[in-house]
Amino acid sequence: MQAPRYPWKTVLIGSGRPTVGNLMDLCEENYRALLRLVPDLRRLQGEACSVVGRDQDLFLEVLEQAPYTTLLRLTYYFPHHDGKLHRTPDPDPDTLLRAYHDAGQVEVLGLRQTALPVHTHYPYPALEAKWKVNLFLSRWLAFCLARGYRFSTEPEAPVNPAAKALAPILL
Repeated sequence: MQAPRYPWKTVLIGSGRPTVGNLMDLCEENYRALLRLVPDLRRLQGEACSVVGRDQDLFLEVLEQAPYTTLLRLTYYFPHHDGKLHRTPDPDPDTLLRAYHDAGQVEVLGLRQTALPVHTHYPYPALEAKWKVNLFLSRWLAFCLARGYRFSTEPEAPVNPAAKALAPILL
């Protein structure tokens, strides 16, 4: 079995300190991945949920649609002790994103998560902090796409399971 190919450019990850150009490239890659996850992003309104088998449900909330941008929240809500899903005050990870459709980029405006040592408040320069949160978003979007999450206003056509298993993860 072939190892999955990741949609981000590995040269950007190991190249030392990020540059503004690297960050812009990563934001463009994240935008393309976001459009694979949410093909109808420019038309979507309100809240949506993507359910994939036994995985945790992924929630999307479109907070604002403007002619050239979309403000959205992408998160998981976890069940509580009673087994019911509640809108917790602390979803995890919880991202606030602005998609710039004219520039083909997505910017992480806010990130709250506890699984990895990525935080939005760093003693480092702003470029490194932005790089880290956008790299986290890149990996999370790749994970969501690999697991089969999708948000769409159109009903999905049936997919041949054999073809789906062989399809590479590409942007």
